[in-house]
Amino acid sequence: MPSTTDEDLDDQKTDTAAEDTATSDGDATEGPADAASEPGSAADGENDDAEPATPGRRRRRFLVGALAALAVAGFATSGYLGWQLWHDRQVEQAAAQAQTAAVAYAQVLTSIDSNNVDENFAQVLDGSTGEFRDMYTKSSTQLRQLLIDNEASARGVVLESAVQSASENQVVVLLFVDQSVQNASVPDPRIDRSRIKMTMDYVDGRWRASQVELP
Repeated sequence: MPSTTDEDLDDQKTDTAAEDTATSDGDATEGPADAASEPGSAADGENDDAEPATPGRRRRRFLVGALAALAVAGFATSGYLGWQLWHDRQVEQAAAQAQTAAVAYAQVLTSIDSNNVDENFAQVLDGSTGEFRDMYTKSSTQLRQLLIDNEASARGVVLESAVQSASENQVVVLLFVDQSVQNASVPDPRIDRSRIKMTMDYVDGRWRASQVELP
């Protein structure tokens, strides 16, 4: 049986060390590749972020968008309702003021004294505007002389009034008026009852009559 020399032992140790080194190098080379292929790695995470949103995420986004739209719609509705309430109050206030002015003006218009005809006419013109003012101005000269010649006088009283229609700047008022009339030919007063439709316009900070009709 051949004998093993010291040189042979040294050669075997050298071969064994070389094999161990090769094995270690192979394990180190395979490490990164295996790590890249394992699930849950950084590369897989990047791919997950690039993938489309899941149905759960889409539902959440839809709900958030819907809630935002509802909030905007709610604010818009509240703003409109607030404006509508304010506008309604403005119209109600305008109607009440115009009705009060119409009642006072109807009594001025249906009351006359031939001894103070110029003062009466000035009051009528002061409370008028537009079409009615123009018409009354044109007829005032003839009417003035007629009242003086007949020594006429009248006194009007508004029995009832109601608003027919209203906006912030124009109100139509219906009035029921009793007018006590007398003149040189009829010294005993008689009562004339009339229905007046008066359109009131808000002009220069006051309510004035722009139309006066006897329907």
